[in-house]
Amino acid sequence: MQNPKIVLVTGASSGIGEATARHLAAAGHLVVLGARRVERLELLVKELTEAGYQAEYAELDVTDPDSVKAFAAGALERHGRIDVLVNNAGVMPLSLVEDLRVEDWNQMIDVNLRGVLHGIAAVLPTMNEQKSGQIINVASTAGHRVYPTGAVYSATKYGVRALSEGLRQETSDIRVTIISPGFTLTELTTIGGDPDTRQGARVTAETIGIDPSAIAGAIGYAIAQPADIDVSEIVVNPTAAKF
Repeated sequence: MQNPKIVLVTGASSGIGEATARHLAAAGHLVVLGARRVERLELLVKELTEAGYQAEYAELDVTDPDSVKAFAAGALERHGRIDVLVNNAGVMPLSLVEDLRVEDWNQMIDVNLRGVLHGIAAVLPTMNEQKSGQIINVASTAGHRVYPTGAVYSATKYGVRALSEGLRQETSDIRVTIISPGFTLTELTTIGGDPDTRQGARVTAETIGIDPSAIAGAIGYAIAQPADIDVSEIVVNPTAAKF
């Protein structure tokens, strides 16, 4: 590894976040992992460090700006810089709009969109001062096309893409990358939302879903590019997907 980096990963206790932690640690980066489920993070960091990799963790709630600030500030204090933020934390409780699951709507807005904004706010001053850095926001193919039961989820992911592109245009020193996964085999399809819709999404994910390691590989590719190359967006779909 010619250029190991300090990489912060949110939502790192499972799915894409966990796979990203494994991939980047194996590539020689020091990964700082954040999530609410600290016990999972502890086990993951133990496994990575015993394998000879550099990893550490802290409790993180992306819906709380103070928690995100503390997460970034701790990494900066320990290591003197922040090279990459992977804004990965997300939720997907699907349902028809007419079901009026307002609590689910607010959760998606708070985690998927506000959480990304909180991450950006926590690292942007440091990256501006360094005149270097990379912010990687995990969006979705649902940020390219809207499906029934996914209107609010898509709205948050369209928002992430718009926010990312706006930030990219505002800076010449910081790289901004959008990663848009298609159906991926993660816990997103097992938690919340309308039960029948959730089951349908789970069946689709189990039938054609991408392994999270493929998304981690895309993130690793974007990070590995030279500083003057900004991979603006990568869309990763299952080959079998025709939608």
